[in-house]
Parts: sequence; structure tokens; C-alpha cells
Amino acid sequence: MKYVVMLGDGMADRPIPSLGNRTPLQAAYKPYMDYVAAHGACGMTHMVPKGMPPQSDTANLAVMGYDPEIYYRGRSPLEAVSMGVELAPTDIAIRCNILTLSDEPDYLDRTMIDYSAGEISNEEGKALVEYLAERMNTEQLELHAGISYRHCLVIHNAELGTDLTPPHDITGKPIRNCMPAGRYGQLLSDFMARSSELLRDHPINRRRIAEGRNPANSCWFWGEGTKPELVPFQELYGVKAGVVCAVDLLKGLGICTGMDVPFVPGATGAKRTDFAAKGKKALELLDSGLDLVYVHVEAPDESGHAGDVECKVEAIENIDRHILGYLMDNLKARGEDFAVMLLPDHPTPIEIRTHSSDPVPFVLYDNRRECIPRALSYCEAEAEKTGLFIEEGHTLMKKFISLDF
Repeated sequence: MKYVVMLGDGMADRPIPSLGNRTPLQAAYKPYMDYVAAHGACGMTHMVPKGMPPQSDTANLAVMGYDPEIYYRGRSPLEAVSMGVELAPTDIAIRCNILTLSDEPDYLDRTMIDYSAGEISNEEGKALVEYLAERMNTEQLELHAGISYRHCLVIHNAELGTDLTPPHDITGKPIRNCMPAGRYGQLLSDFMARSSELLRDHPINRRRIAEGRNPANSCWFWGEGTKPELVPFQELYGVKAGVVCAVDLLKGLGICTGMDVPFVPGATGAKRTDFAAKGKKALELLDSGLDLVYVHVEAPDESGHAGDVECKVEAIENIDRHILGYLMDNLKARGEDFAVMLLPDHPTPIEIRTHSSDPVPFVLYDNRRECIPRALSYCEAEAEKTGLFIEEGHTLMKKFISLDF
């Protein structure tokens, strides 16, 4: 049996007037998703426990079958692992976005314009962060370059207890009341303001402004945490697994759970990525002897944060055609038995441009049999109509692996 977890990050949504009050899942042409929903067990689930923020770290941890209330240690440490950053037990890792703020003279008077600085390229992002690190790193604070706008700050010999706001939660809003607060609030606020002074006239930003693009004119910190300790996935579930992804968060989760985490050329973690390359890499992993592939695609989430309806629909259609459809067609042609778990980790509704705690639609499909309850198509409304609801989303993986559905 081969297992395929197909996760479209932030794929779920709410009805959108421009789509005729349909969600992107309802509007998209996605024959493979609709097929597994019509022949598999389809329902709704909560991936993030009540009381925890609906972020991709907790949600993907749950999709992988780890109870976030037991295993969650924060987002940035997982990204740090992917970057090759060694964390001591007394270190705190914090996500650092380089992003675009408005340009008022007083830093606190500024507004969050763009949490990703226009999905800044890996090359530009790395150059800017390394420029800051050379001028701002100390024995206590170390800034490390990651991918695109996603980077990492390590505070050595530190403790948790700083209140931090995800930048994608405050797009278009003033930052004054969203600045770091608590244990290291002033330290991080000063770092952010200083980073803005250093980045203002950097040649990369001067060029971006001249070209009509958003400058990466400040750091922004969020997602603190400590070194994670996760039981290996194979030890928990008895199957060998790999992760196909582009973002450090998922790579870090894969590394920490003992999964194979290959590099995928062309995978960007942005609104537009090489979907076909991800499908081909997933099949390669299954051919290499792995039992399960966990394919993560960030594009629907990035589209939701950007408020880009067209791009979100396009992303769903590309996932269906170039990844899920590609894998299903190839496995079927070979006569192999396979199962599919299809779902998002959380919704990223276009109307609010950030994550929500709404339940998400899922499908568990086994190509050897008809399962119940089936849905007419794969979308939020049809999944809800089946009446199947799994309160604890982290229990889905066990059902999937054991084919107990």
C-alpha cells in the first residue's frame, strides 16, 4: 500500500461574492479531488485544538498525527532545524519576516503594507538578512537567513514569554499596538526599528523601489519557541515517509520526525510554484521505497493572505492536475494499491486575509473500495453535509494508516 497525503495549505475558505458566493474549492475545476470525495470517506475536522492559534505549525503537526497539545514547542524552532541552525535547550528561536512597512518618520506610526515584501526572491532575502546579521548580531542575538522573506532569530540563554503578532494578521493595519511586548518586547522592538534604518537605503531596496516593487524595509518577529522533541514518524505509525515541500517549517517538521526531506527544484513556497516538480518528486520518493509521501503546497495560503481570489482557484486546480492527479494516474497505471488523505491544514479566507479556526474538509480514500460517507464533490459545504465530524484532527493519521475508515 502506498499512502499520499495531499495538503493544500489554507485551501479552505468562505463564500466569495466575486465567485458567485462560492468558495475557491467550489469554483475550481478539480476532477481528482472530486473523485476521491465521491468514493472516499469525506467529512469535516478541526486540525488545531481549541485555545491554540490556527497557524500552519500546529495544524501540520496535527495532520502528521502528532497532538499539538503534547508536542508543540513553537514554529520558528522547526524552521531553524531546516536551516541547519543548532539550538541549545536554553535557546529561543523566533521567526523573522523581512517585509514592507509604510515610511512615516516615527517607526510606531507605520502600517503593515506587505508581510512578504512582494514574495521577495531567495537571493535578495538572503543578501538583506546577511547584511543585517553582519551589523546587528551579538553574543545574545543571532540572525540567520532562510528562504524568501522567512528567516530566523536565535536568542541564546533565554526564556519564553514574549507576546508577538504574526504580520499576516495585521495587513493594512497600524503596527503601534502590535509591537513585541513582554519579556523581550523592548529588545525586539529596538531591533526591528534599527533594521529599518539599515535597510532603508540598501541598494537592493533602492532598485526594488525604482522598479515599482515593495522594498523589504524592516524585520518583524513572531512565532517564538524552543527546540522540539518529536517521536519518529516510523516509530509511531510503522511506515517510512517523506515530505515534499518548499518552506522551512515543513522541512523542519519532516527532519524532526525522521522523514526524508528532498530538495525540489522549482518549488518556491510562493503563490506560484512548480506544481509538476512536486508531483514528480513525490512519485520518486514512493519509487525509492518509501510507503508515504506528505505533499505540502503553500500556494493557496499565500493567495489567501494576498487576497488573490484568481490565484487561489488556480493553485487548487494546479494541485489537482499536476500533483494529486499525476500521482493517482501513475499509481493506478501500475496496478498499485494506494490511499489518499486530502485536506488543508486550516482555512485562509480571502475576506480576512489570515487564518481562521473554522473546521476544514477532509477525504480518506482507498482505491480498492468504496467508503462512506461520500460527498458529491470536494468542498466545505458538501463535506459538512455528510455529517462526519472528527473533533481531534490529529487522530486522522492513525485512521488513514490503518485504513480504518
